[in-house]
Amino acid sequence: MANRGPSYGLSREVQEKIEQKYDPELESRLVNWIIIQCGEQIEQPPPGRQHFQTWLMDGTLLCKLINSLHPKGNEPIAKISESKMAFRQMEQISQFLKAAEIYGVRTTDIFQTVDLWEGKDMAAVQRTLMALGSLAVTKDDGCYKGDPSWFHRKAQQNRRGFSEEQLRQGQNVIGLQMGSNKGASQSGMTGYGMPRQII
Repeated sequence: MANRGPSYGLSREVQEKIEQKYDPELESRLVNWIIIQCGEQIEQPPPGRQHFQTWLMDGTLLCKLINSLHPKGNEPIAKISESKMAFRQMEQISQFLKAAEIYGVRTTDIFQTVDLWEGKDMAAVQRTLMALGSLAVTKDDGCYKGDPSWFHRKAQQNRRGFSEEQLRQGQNVIGLQMGSNKGASQSGMTGYGMPRQII
């Protein structure tokens, strides 16, 4: 972690607002899911934002997580290093983020490497893991392990097919968003440009 002194003023206020977004209940759900999903003897971290950050910081768990969401032999990250060197660990976090984006997580839901490495925004890390879990539940390809109620299913595309005849019939219907002409008449209207009569 970078050794930065305490922040003051506006930067301190901003950091406090970011820290308020962190959800301890969500943390325990994510920890349980990662342990079940990876399927190995993984030690559960003590509760708390800093412990959660330390648990994920080297990137090995994240890489194992994204690999476990793919069929055997089709894992996106071929070699997972358990190196203690900082640049290797940050590189693994970046590999996880690329693999998560390829898996289908939206770019706006993906955290930055420093958010996890320096503990800048652990709420963003939670957001990315939630999006990944939701996608895994939605795909329903047999790779997801754990309770499906932990994550929301994403909406699926529902394409509709209409025959040419149905499309032609639809052209003759006036949609309600265009208004209605029932009960309309021009009685009592005066011609344009004529002055209004005040009696």
